Amino acid sequence: MSAASAALFEERVDPGKVSSALLAAAVHLALLAVLIFGVRWQNRPPEAVSVELWEPPPPAPVVEAPAPKVEPLPAPEVKPEPALEKPDIAVKAPPPKPVAKPAPKAEPKAPPKSEAVKPKADEARKRMRQELAREQESLAIDREREQIRDQLAHEVNAGNARALATWIGKVHDKIRNNIVLPPDIQGNPEAVFLVVQLPTGEVLPPRLVKSSGHKGYDDAVERAILKSSPLPKPDRPELFERELKLTFRPKD
Repeated sequence: MSAASAALFEERVDPGKVSSALLAAAVHLALLAVLIFGVRWQNRPPEAVSVELWEPPPPAPVVEAPAPKVEPLPAPEVKPEPALEKPDIAVKAPPPKPVAKPAPKAEPKAPPKSEAVKPKADEARKRMRQELAREQESLAIDREREQIRDQLAHEVNAGNARALATWIGKVHDKIRNNIVLPPDIQGNPEAVFLVVQLPTGEVLPPRLVKSSGHKGYDDAVERAILKSSPLPKPDRPELFERELKLTFRPKD
């Protein structure tokens, strides 16, 4: 065999065979990687989604009413991430919190009308009795004071009357001692004179108020009054009187 025929029958290398082998190897590597990472992803524990639902409690009712019916809110729809396929997770809504009922206020029981009126009536009667007792006590004190004033006034008046009578008696005695009775006088005639005097006791001319019926006796008394000037002064100056009505009888 010649060299030319040998070159014709020499085995040629196919250029597409190498690229096919490389491509097959790359596909196998990619498939192997997908299998490895796919298994690892399936062994990863699922993530739990926690959803907290909150609703403010209703305002406390003034009047006791039945507890409002709370309907659970629908669970929010959870969408999986587009890159990863996540298993569907059923989210259960937490049960509604029970609403505590406000304790009813204990209203004070109004006492019966008869019991409410009775203490007021008793208190009013008590006040009336106290006021009456105070008035009676005040009246008793006033009466006692009035009696004391009357007694003191009576004593003062009696003392003044005695002192005045004593002074008038001294004046009368001094004048009577100076009377010279006429010899022809009979009986016990009465002559009344008004004697006017100064604060010093000096006597002004007297005035005959009532005649005795015997001119000689009337003149004798008038002369005795003028002769007795100045008259005696009272022991208490406040009892002094400017005018004195004096009565004279021969036998007194």
